[in-house]
Amino acid sequence: MTRRRPPRSTSAEDLLTTLGRLTAQARKGAEIQHARVELAEALQRDMLPARLPAVPGLRTAARYAPSRDGLDIGGDWYDGFALSDGSLAFCVGDVQGHDVEAAAFMGQVRIGLRAVASTARDPGEVLSRANDLLLSVDSTLFATCTFLRFDPVRWEIQSARAGHVAGVWATVEGWSGYAEDAGGPPLGIVAGETYPVTRRRLSSPGAFVLLTDGVIEGPSFPIEEGMARVSKMVAAGAGADPGELAAEVMTVAELTGHTDDAAVLVLRYDGPPGASCAPVPGGATAHRTG
Repeated sequence: MTRRRPPRSTSAEDLLTTLGRLTAQARKGAEIQHARVELAEALQRDMLPARLPAVPGLRTAARYAPSRDGLDIGGDWYDGFALSDGSLAFCVGDVQGHDVEAAAFMGQVRIGLRAVASTARDPGEVLSRANDLLLSVDSTLFATCTFLRFDPVRWEIQSARAGHVAGVWATVEGWSGYAEDAGGPPLGIVAGETYPVTRRRLSSPGAFVLLTDGVIEGPSFPIEEGMARVSKMVAAGAGADPGELAAEVMTVAELTGHTDDAAVLVLRYDGPPGASCAPVPGGATAHRTG
């Protein structure tokens, strides 16, 4: 009969060696993750525009914030640029995922939108053509987006949405509401999609705010409450400096837990001469505050 040898007791030295090995592995993993976060943040900030366009009577501002824990970064963006006909294009969007790949894909979406906007008739065609372009690169990611065109001659905003959260608007006379336009699915999912265009005549001074869901939604913070808070801020600051309003709206992200990155884009416009108090028309439910 073979007798089994008793198990060798683990010495303090063995335990310290094992602990040291596991600590080194954990440190290496943390360093790799930290490097990925830093790379994603650098890509994100380098791809955001250094400045936004403006014309007499229209001032713009934007804010971007990474997630509070530093792990979810790279998916949200804003952009603004002039078109050849003298109008201005603006967009805000959110890429699925929050890592280096999402940051890189965000850059593709932004460049694609700029490329097709130069020859498209309206924001709906911009999104439709950008959607097919993104599908052609065979990526597994998709993006939500709101794209709008500001016409400084007609004093009009044309906008289209691809699965994105509604914008918020307000006038200095006290009218405000959500820009709940009809829209289509996110970009990069189904080929051949069309995106309806909503037109708004800016008949009185006010503000139009685009944002991403990282501003208004969190694990224990419902999107309805976030939208309500932003709506109150925009209504109260419709005549304020756009940079101040953008910063104020971004504070809502702190209430959500800030587990996602977040972007805000503000268009602060004057009304045409002789404008009367009137709600912004087209796809928006208006109410008056005060």
